[in-house]
Amino acid sequence: MPYINVTVTGEPDAALSQRIAAQVSDLTKQHLRKDPTVTAVSISYIDPNHWFAGGRSLAGTNMKTEMAAYLEAVFAGLSATLGNVHEESYILVHEVPAAAYGYGGKTQEHRFISGRMKAAA
Repeated sequence: MPYINVTVTGEPDAALSQRIAAQVSDLTKQHLRKDPTVTAVSISYIDPNHWFAGGRSLAGTNMKTEMAAYLEAVFAGLSATLGNVHEESYILVHEVPAAAYGYGGKTQEHRFISGRMKAAA
């Protein structure tokens, strides 16, 4: 279950937030095969005078080519939605290891392994 944070500069705009959330959920489904019914998207607005970019990318469960295509699509989509997105805008995907989270008392790693074992049987 992805939890996606999107931060944009400007004043809060509910209609814009709705469009961004729908767009990011759709792109996450298309490029990372994540179920949009369990994809959480949080939109934050920040004054441009308080925007400082940084962070590091972590290895994740998707192939590097999938993540590259996803990041390109998100940037292009947000550029179309917001207009004039600065080239140095950052998109950070922080993937939590599958053994570090889950639901129903089972980790995502356990669910993945169990699913593979059932498929092989």
